[in-house]
Amino acid sequence: MKKLIKNYPIARPHITHTERRHVLEVLSSGSLSLGPKYAIFEKEFAKKIGTKFACTVSSGTAGLHLAMIAANIQPGDEVITSPFSFVASANCILYMNATPVFVDIDSLTYNMNPDKIEAAITSKTKAILVVHIFGQTSDMTRIMQIAKKHNLKIIEDACESVCATHKGKKAGTFGETAVFAFYPNKQMTTGEGGMITTNNEKIYKLCGSLRNQGRAENMQWLDHERLGYNYRMDEVSAALGISQLARLDKMIEQRRIIAGWYNEYLKPYKELVQIPQVSPENTHTWFVYVVTLSHAKINRDKLITMLSRLGVSTKPYLPSIHLFSFYKNRFGYKKGDFPISEKISHSALALPFYIGLKKGDIKYIVKTLIDTIKSYEK
Repeated sequence: MKKLIKNYPIARPHITHTERRHVLEVLSSGSLSLGPKYAIFEKEFAKKIGTKFACTVSSGTAGLHLAMIAANIQPGDEVITSPFSFVASANCILYMNATPVFVDIDSLTYNMNPDKIEAAITSKTKAILVVHIFGQTSDMTRIMQIAKKHNLKIIEDACESVCATHKGKKAGTFGETAVFAFYPNKQMTTGEGGMITTNNEKIYKLCGSLRNQGRAENMQWLDHERLGYNYRMDEVSAALGISQLARLDKMIEQRRIIAGWYNEYLKPYKELVQIPQVSPENTHTWFVYVVTLSHAKINRDKLITMLSRLGVSTKPYLPSIHLFSFYKNRFGYKKGDFPISEKISHSALALPFYIGLKKGDIKYIVKTLIDTIKSYEK
């Protein structure tokens, strides 16, 4: 009799009866856009993060674009950021016809290395776009000091790190603006959607106008006072967000438990796999669980294929942005420009990670991973 192969996807949103009920209420209301839910979501999210204002948008990418506009980034300006990120964080700088200037990352947390920042600052530098990767904040103590010294704005890409903290202070409360995203693999989801947080009322009102076709503050349908975009969040997504936000602390705690199980079962195999590291100044909220392969002889992409055949979905997390073809063609980047980012990109492997996984599942996934590595033939 053929043995059944277990199947573990890379991620899965955690949706309960409460979310379904709230979404159905919106569908039944007939008010699917510009209704009451998005404003409630904004208020609750700002309260959760600890900022005065929050502005819903259609995606994290949309939020980053508006954050660039709010920061008055102009053509020819430079914005320092990380090459080890989802491509949207650098693309939003290009949307402004400005230039992303990459600095290499820390080898343990995979966040921007503060030691590299000052050497990248020029007379054209206007801001630092800090990416809090995988659920852990960057070293904001040092980055804020550098920004203050050089009179640079801070924009936080907190899309992967909701409720993560640095020295007790939450991601999203350091910069002029911060952006969060709620894609289905995040700690909380609205399907698609994002949020901009700020303590600046002027920026909040500007982003509220920009997301809604540049509509004037009086909200009259045909009164548009600036170039804007259709970056609104719909009411169904907002209702889902309200429900998810109410459960966020519990969901993060469950993700921490799952990460702990992975750490426990992977710890004996340091010679094969490096587990994620957390700075003692940080708390981690676990967007994904990413390991790095310890031996260069292992072809990571071949390993992904082998694991897939055994029912364990894995992904490379993340490619280095500067080595995407259009970045190389436009800016002349090449291999070796940011060696730490490239090394992590070459060896990083995201394992199945979502609420619902049991301790026995993690044990099975780790055993499958380790057995496959040990049996690996290049």
